[in-house]
Amino acid sequence: MHDARIDSLARQLVRYSTSLKKGEKVLLDLHDVPDSIGLALIREVRAKGALPFLRLHQGRLTRELLKGAEDAQYAVISKHLLAEIKDMDAYIAIRGGHNIAETSDVPAEKMKLAMKHMRPVLDHRVRRTKWCVLRWPSASMAQQAGMSTEAFEDFYFKVCLLDYKALVPSMNALKKLMDATDRVEITGPGTKLEFSIKNIASIVCGGTYNIPDGEVFTAPVRDSVEGVVSHNAPTIYQGIPFDGIRLEFSKGKIVKAEAGGKTKQLNRILDSDPGARYIGEFALGFNPVIREPMRDILFDEKIAGSFHFTPGQAYEEADNGNRSQVHWDMVNIQRKDWGGGEIRFDGKLIRKDGVFLPKALAKLNG
Repeated sequence: MHDARIDSLARQLVRYSTSLKKGEKVLLDLHDVPDSIGLALIREVRAKGALPFLRLHQGRLTRELLKGAEDAQYAVISKHLLAEIKDMDAYIAIRGGHNIAETSDVPAEKMKLAMKHMRPVLDHRVRRTKWCVLRWPSASMAQQAGMSTEAFEDFYFKVCLLDYKALVPSMNALKKLMDATDRVEITGPGTKLEFSIKNIASIVCGGTYNIPDGEVFTAPVRDSVEGVVSHNAPTIYQGIPFDGIRLEFSKGKIVKAEAGGKTKQLNRILDSDPGARYIGEFALGFNPVIREPMRDILFDEKIAGSFHFTPGQAYEEADNGNRSQVHWDMVNIQRKDWGGGEIRFDGKLIRKDGVFLPKALAKLNG
């Protein structure tokens, strides 16, 4: 039996997230997802009078290509993908898969080579198209979340079909506050950070770029970060799972990085290029439906009462000048049930134990 929630999701992606208009071209980039969502998207795009284009991926085949990646090969792949995205007005990617660690055994140098060539494609897509990226639910994702497959699917559609538009006024109030802030102080178990966000734009994320959504992000002044942060949410990067990442900063640079038995792999990624040891994004997450981490960053970076601090590339919209092939969102949850914590803007307490204190931000508390 057809699930009507799939049609609702396609409608939200086409009519709200990317706001497609008649005659616009949209690339539907589908990774290991069922035909049902592809069919729903194609039909919804056509209903708006726009033109759908399709690209399909299979995880194990992608892994095999990456394992033997050659410079000349990925230069050609990048050339063709860049030409394709330059023809598009919009981009919708739905990323499924049965194994989040599928690329964990791809040699680091091969992954680095591929990412170097794919960076221009990603940059053009982010800067020059209307885009939205989301995951697709699977049994492995349900397992990550500690839920049954049916319960996770219900959670997934509740999160993705949230009325993001209703949160925008409070998000705009947070943006206004962040835009007026110079010094940020963050404290919590194993965390004592100070940095500046002065004169760097803050960006509202209300369901128009990522689904699920629910954050406002900016970037620290590149050399201003001092102190230490202990990330209590698990993460995965380049197919490698990490837990308990601890980073120490001096003059903006990560001078010490630890992750238990994965410390070597962590530092290898942070040594990808000079910019990987500087922070390219600081964001506050507040999706009321997402409460626990599941090692999927599109969900975890939006966790209610969280912030993320991102080694690597800064976004053009909130640019501190940092450049890197790495962009790794690392999450710290500050609700009481996760140990608590405080965030101050220019000395004023803004959020305590994951709860915003200013009245204008109350709706972001769920």
